[in-house]
Amino acid sequence: MHSHTVIYKNEMNEKTMKFLERFVKRVKGNPPGVCPIAVQLSFLQSARSQTCGKCVPCRDGLEQVEHMMSSIVEGEADMQVLEDMIELCHMIEDTADCAIGYEAARTVLESVELFRDEYMSHIEQHRCQSEVGQKIPCVSYCPAHVDIPNYIALIGEHRYADAINCIRLDNPFPTACAFICEHPCEEKCRRDFLDGPINIRGLKKFAVDQISADQVEVPECNVSTGKKVAVIGGGPSGLTAAYYLSLMGHKVVIFEKRDHLGGMLRYGIPNYRLPKDRLDQDITAILSTGNIEVRYNTEIPADITMDEIRSEYDAVYISIGAQAGKSMDVPGSDANGVYSAVDILGRIGRGDIPDFSGKRVVVIGGGNVAMDACRSAVRCKASEVTVVYRRRQTDMTALPSEIQAAIEEGVELLTLNAPEAILKDENNNVCGFEMQPQIISVYKGGRPSVVNAKADKTVIPCEVVLIAIGQDIVSGPFADYDVDERRGTFKILPTARLNSYENVFAGGDCAFGPATVIKAVGAGKVAAINIDEYLGYHHKILGAIDYPEPKQNDRTHIGRVSLTERSARERKKSFEPVENGMTYDEAMQECRKCLRCDHFGCGVVEGGRV
Repeated sequence: MHSHTVIYKNEMNEKTMKFLERFVKRVKGNPPGVCPIAVQLSFLQSARSQTCGKCVPCRDGLEQVEHMMSSIVEGEADMQVLEDMIELCHMIEDTADCAIGYEAARTVLESVELFRDEYMSHIEQHRCQSEVGQKIPCVSYCPAHVDIPNYIALIGEHRYADAINCIRLDNPFPTACAFICEHPCEEKCRRDFLDGPINIRGLKKFAVDQISADQVEVPECNVSTGKKVAVIGGGPSGLTAAYYLSLMGHKVVIFEKRDHLGGMLRYGIPNYRLPKDRLDQDITAILSTGNIEVRYNTEIPADITMDEIRSEYDAVYISIGAQAGKSMDVPGSDANGVYSAVDILGRIGRGDIPDFSGKRVVVIGGGNVAMDACRSAVRCKASEVTVVYRRRQTDMTALPSEIQAAIEEGVELLTLNAPEAILKDENNNVCGFEMQPQIISVYKGGRPSVVNAKADKTVIPCEVVLIAIGQDIVSGPFADYDVDERRGTFKILPTARLNSYENVFAGGDCAFGPATVIKAVGAGKVAAINIDEYLGYHHKILGAIDYPEPKQNDRTHIGRVSLTERSARERKKSFEPVENGMTYDEAMQECRKCLRCDHFGCGVVEGGRV
């Protein structure tokens, strides 16, 4: 953008909009370990260089904000400087003629709100907070903080069992996560500066394909402490907590309301994505620690009350997940043929495959559950499957790879259409789905909203409607245990403990809402550490691994190895696994690409592990 160009609020060009989008997002998404105020300052300077210089708020105001923020970064400012900066930013936000000015000021105000503690540390302590420092990007972005560089190195040395145990130090589900982890670690892989992020999940899958996880001996347990911990819910978070508590030497009893463990890993993710025999390999390994007892088909409070559990056990971890599907309040939602997608996936997980032969299926939603539901409907022999989503395809929260796979299997996407009504015949059976076309509108909560378009409603003929608009937490039986009445989640302290009950902890989806498996695993690990501390211990997991010496970086530009899938025409006929693994040559090539940020540039891995 030329310096003499004036861009007013109603005349912003495409280049300016792209700059502003990058500007607003980068401060919130600054790399782990980097001072967020320093990041904000660098982008403020970048914004100031883009101004035309013709209006006072941009020309003079941003310069003053820059000087104030520089003094804060250097630890030379006091509270008066911060207050003056906030006041000046409000003035610029209200009076600047161009978007560069008012968006820059607004972003500074957002940074003060987002990183208040960091600002106060610079003002009161004259330095960054203690946790600010260089961190390993892939490890930092993994919710379980798995030591990714070392397990990649072990795979490169053909030490697959050691690689699995390296993963288990922080995540007892190496197999399940090899199939379905959303791999946030890859988003910040520094190899992306050269050619593309390493396929970290693919390498994990290669390792567990070489040797079954249940054939790799788990670490030895610490000496028995005599303490007993109850875990309510045998999903990924509960099993993770049980695994580490067991290795610490505590006796663990899992109360599971179903007849199998796994939670949504078993009853929410179809077999074509996560084969249940492979999930059982992880669960078998977890139970092999020897300190874990499972009581199946046990519900709270029907079979045992929380008061009884609290009196019998030294600590309690609630990890009931979010396993109920949300309903949709539209006319006709009571018709025969309307189902919760979560319930249908649960049926399929139990081996009860519905027969949709000759039926037209509509799936409402745009997340991963919607993709699992529509792809499962195809495998249940539906004649047509349509996904209806009220926003754009780019706004869908499902993984892009899952959306693409659904399209390849014949699923139709109808975006920018909002549910209006479910039509039913005289026998109360579904006969159609009515939609209201939408248009994209202003941003709200970080993404564009939609409003009704001036267009006629449309109807899709169908016999089955699957609702996949979110999941609910069935926390009613625990209503007296610090449950948020509005969201149904447990209100917990940073230590995962409930505020009102010193020996009761909670974590996973039931604490922070429906999220990813790896986030639930991370929550279970954190809970185990804090329960161990509460019980008066500070255990470390036994069993050291001899890691390979890091090799020099290979900076040759090499394309990323992507996992392939069986052809759509074949895979959609059954629930058999769809994803192919890496070949040996592909895996070794990906291993060589690791830049070993843990040794070259970021220091050594410290903390974050039990």
